[in-house]
Amino acid sequence: MDRFVSSFTNRIDSKGRVSVPATFRATLARDGFDGVYVYPALGLSALDAGGSRLVEEINGLLDSMPRYSDEHDLLSTSLYGDSETLKLDAEGRIVLSERLKDWAQIEDRVAFVGLGHKFQLWEPERFAARQEEARSKVRELKQLLSGMPPRGPMSGSGPSGVTE
Repeated sequence: MDRFVSSFTNRIDSKGRVSVPATFRATLARDGFDGVYVYPALGLSALDAGGSRLVEEINGLLDSMPRYSDEHDLLSTSLYGDSETLKLDAEGRIVLSERLKDWAQIEDRVAFVGLGHKFQLWEPERFAARQEEARSKVRELKQLLSGMPPRGPMSGSGPSGVTE
């Protein structure tokens, strides 16, 4: 699989190391990235992480902006200036810096959360609250979408998409 999926909670050991889930390590290896690219998540007390694909996505976003604009500089500062590249040891563990742990309020356990193209690192109780918030919003969205007229070939529309 080429995506980061599922969630795992791992304990930080006495030397400050935490094991990156094996499925996440396999995705990083297929991505060709030697380590984990990590930065404080924008607008959340969590960390965003990934590999080459995430860095390419950031590059594409920044390339779409005028290079000397304030927006470009601010986003570059947040996505590059605050980032760290963490090395995986032989057992698949990383060491989070104090700065990164402080941002995400991580102490002795880390929740690794797959988001497809990237993953996040959370303090587990904060992630549980975020997950419940997400589920609640998805329920609301589902109710909203269920009230919309159906779309597609079985909806009574002709080839042009116009109802006959």
